[in-house]
Amino acid sequence: MTPLGEYLRARRARVTPAEAGLPGGSRRRVPGLRREEVALLAGVSADYYVRLEQGRERNPSVQVLDALADVLRLGDDARTHLLQLAGAVPRPRRTGTRERVDPQLRMLMDAWDAQPAIVLGRAYDVLAANALGDALFRVGTNLLVTVFCDPAARTFHHDWERAAHTVTAGFRQLHGAAPDDPRVRAVLNDVLARSPEFARLWARHDVRGKTAEPKILVHPQVGELALRAESFDVRSAPGQQLVVYHAEPGSPTAQGLALLGTLAATRARA
Repeated sequence: MTPLGEYLRARRARVTPAEAGLPGGSRRRVPGLRREEVALLAGVSADYYVRLEQGRERNPSVQVLDALADVLRLGDDARTHLLQLAGAVPRPRRTGTRERVDPQLRMLMDAWDAQPAIVLGRAYDVLAANALGDALFRVGTNLLVTVFCDPAARTFHHDWERAAHTVTAGFRQLHGAAPDDPRVRAVLNDVLARSPEFARLWARHDVRGKTAEPKILVHPQVGELALRAESFDVRSAPGQQLVVYHAEPGSPTAQGLALLGTLAATRARA
């Protein structure tokens, strides 16, 4: 089975007949939709869809892929992932060289003394951070490895299950954009070997990029921080993301960030 076929099969299993407007019944032997039902709803023949899942049809049109995305109820990120797997969207060119952060971007980040900011690489490596960002995530760590392989992550993330789902879905998006990238593959294989929980979530084939939804982090020095995050693609370095966290002005979180900044500055002077 090709990655495209594997993805179609996984997502088909997650759509209920009721969601697709079909009768359910008590004698269904498969979770989600049958292949024939997906084909019918997408307007293609059952034989054609079977060939797609089995990897015997490798060049579906964009129109067919869009129809399948609708049937499988894929969001924008998941739809783009489907197109990438089918080769309908060009993947960014990867050099395989060590990732570096533009010095001008570092200067910009350092000017934000009230907002934690980090730069993530193509495999969720923390490549750079301002003082507050480093105090939260530490340069040189990897978000996926930390969430699943560092015991401290269970208390650092107030809702660890949600964080685990989010980082897995985000890494699936990165993997879809660069499945042959050596660093992406190394991180994936490492965490698959070390975390059965990650393997279970990885098999779901959920895809979603970073969003501005709120998250609560529990820092060992300043306590709970209710943060929102904004993510931006770094145009000078395709594959890198600038992530800026912010809090409600005057809130306890804003006060906690100010204290964290003071503590980070004290350590730097020492």
